[in-house]
This record gives sequence, structure tokens and C-alpha cells, in this order.
Amino acid sequence: MENYTYNSLTLQLEGLSVPKESVYPVFVFFFFSYLLILIVNLGIVFLVFIDTNLHQPMYLLFCNLPFNDILGNTIMTPRVLVDLLRPPSERIISYYECIVQAFTTHMFGTTSHTVLMIMAFDRYVAICNPMHYASIMTNRMVIKLTVYAWGSAFVLVAILLGLTIRLNRCRTMIMNPYCDNASLFKLSCDSVVINNVYGLTFTVVLLTSSIGSIVLTYTKITVVCLTSKSKSLNSKALKTCSTHLVVYLVMLFSGIIYIVLHRFPQYSFYRKLSSILFHIIPGSLNPIIYGVQSKEIRKFLLKLFVSKKVLPTL
Repeated sequence: MENYTYNSLTLQLEGLSVPKESVYPVFVFFFFSYLLILIVNLGIVFLVFIDTNLHQPMYLLFCNLPFNDILGNTIMTPRVLVDLLRPPSERIISYYECIVQAFTTHMFGTTSHTVLMIMAFDRYVAICNPMHYASIMTNRMVIKLTVYAWGSAFVLVAILLGLTIRLNRCRTMIMNPYCDNASLFKLSCDSVVINNVYGLTFTVVLLTSSIGSIVLTYTKITVVCLTSKSKSLNSKALKTCSTHLVVYLVMLFSGIIYIVLHRFPQYSFYRKLSSILFHIIPGSLNPIIYGVQSKEIRKFLLKLFVSKKVLPTL
């Protein structure tokens, strides 16, 4: 007969089951991945902040992604690193810390979609309505789009976690390397039908809105490019839209792999690993992809590098 502990404020994380000889290589990989995320994302935000040439709606909206990547990984990765070095029995987390971690994790995933949606709108206006771009994409519009991206994600995730918090808990083991909504409501012995229904609705609405907006905007952009004889417009569309699309596909496929592996309990280790990589891979690649493709960022870095190289000879 299973022993139940009702509404315990102390929970235990199962963590990653890594062979003893692989603990330190895995730790080093995650540690340097996290360092890379901090350096490249903070670097991109810093560049946009100090270079007035980058004070454009496209880059200002993009800054939401580095901020989201830093927030999502900072709440999750350090905790995973610490737990890797602990024996399973010592991977303890308080219930309230677990709630914060779950909320931030879902905010990270949801905001990744909503930010890329508003960035798609920006590209649509820039390519399909270039004559009115400056009058539409004002600072006020950038603020409105940013508030929409974070505000809609906050409301959706707050309801998701609110439905879980109301449940009584009779278990204490989180079957994951970090806390998320599914792991939390699995601690309950109450009916979780409402949670499952809302969770499914949440996922369908988010993915439908996200994929739908990307398909719609890119279809319109493609039509404009095919009917336009302007080589400069087509070149601009190819550069900016391909970057945005690559970032979107990296995020989408990282999430899909995690969702698919949830359906196969026998691949528990790979599911846990993919849940961590869902944070790390987009967070590492997003600023690099944008930095390589952006002429303005490349130009600024080149100018900075050349000035530093010339400085010692003066």
C-alpha cells in the first residue's frame, strides 16, 4: 500500500539519471552551455543598447528573445547543475520554489512563441507595406507588441498553474529534472480532468496561433516577393525572413521532440534530456543566428574589432 504525504511543502526532484563516470562531462557541457547563453544573449542586448543604428523595431523586438532565454535558463540550468552533483536522496526543493520554477519554465516556452509572432508581424509590415513601415512600427507600437507578447503569455500560464495549485498533493516526487506543470499536477490524488482539458486547449491555441501567424505572414511575404521585380526587396526579405524562420523552426522542433517523448515512458532519460535541451539549444543559437545574418551587427562587431586592433599601435 502506497504511503501518502498530504500537501507536503518539501518535494524531491528525480533529476537526470546519469552514470557515475558521465556526471562530470555532462556537468561541464551544461555549465559551458549556460555560460554561452549568458555571454551571447547579454552581448546582443548590449550591442542593441549602445549602437543607435540598431535602435530599429526589428532589433528592439528581437531583444525580447535574449531576455526570455536568459530568464528561462537561469531559473532552470543552475538548479540542474547542482542536482547533478548530488545523490538522488538530496535533490530536495520547496513547493514554492517549485511553483516559481514551473511558472518561469512555461513562461519561457509560451513567450518564445508570442515574441516570434510579433517579430513575424514586423517583417510582414516591413516587406508588404514598406511605405508605411515607419508610421506603423512606431515606438508606441513596439511597446504594445511587447506588452502583448509577455501579457498574453502571463495570463495563459497563470491560469495553467492556478488550476494546479488548487489541487491537494499526496505525493512528493517530481519525475523530472526540474518542475513543470505536468510534474506538479501528477503529485495530486484529486481529479485532474480540468487540468488536462485546459492544458490541451492551451497547447492547441498557442500552436495554432503561432504556426498560423507564421504561415499567414510568410505566405503574404512570398506572394509580394514573387510579384515584385525589386531585387533589393527580395534580397532583404530572404535575409531577414530566413533568419526569423530558422529561429522559429529551432524552437518549434525542440519543443515537438520533448512533447513526442512524453508519450513514450520507456524513453524517460531522453525525455528529461530533451526538456533541458529545449531551453539550451534555442538560447544558444538564437543570438548567433541573428548575429551572423544581421549586416548591422556584423558591421558594429567589425568596427569594434578593428578599433581594438589599431588602438595598441597608436
